[in-house]
Amino acid sequence: MGLFNAFKRKGIDQWVEEYRKTPGAVLLDVRSIEEYQEGHIPESKNIPVHQIEKVASAVSDKNTMLYVYCHSGARSGTATSSLKRMGYINSVNIGGIISYSGKVVR
Repeated sequence: MGLFNAFKRKGIDQWVEEYRKTPGAVLLDVRSIEEYQEGHIPESKNIPVHQIEKVASAVSDKNTMLYVYCHSGARSGTATSSLKRMGYINSVNIGGIISYSGKVVR
């Protein structure tokens, strides 16, 4: 069983924990403004995926570690691809808030 656990992907809860331990990291919610207002992970910044180019106003250092999430993981995947094309070399798609079991801010 240990061998199979080595291939298991991290869940959003584990990624959020890693974010909290990473100095200077940014937790980025790429859902719509309305979705963000309905509930988001504490400390996250909201930049909707269709406005991802605005990330430069919130995160100027392209070496910053960016932990990106959305509702299910699809939009955050699109966002991380766009971020990498924009030169943000340390962005990771951590999945969707629907799998998050921690506290949510409303």
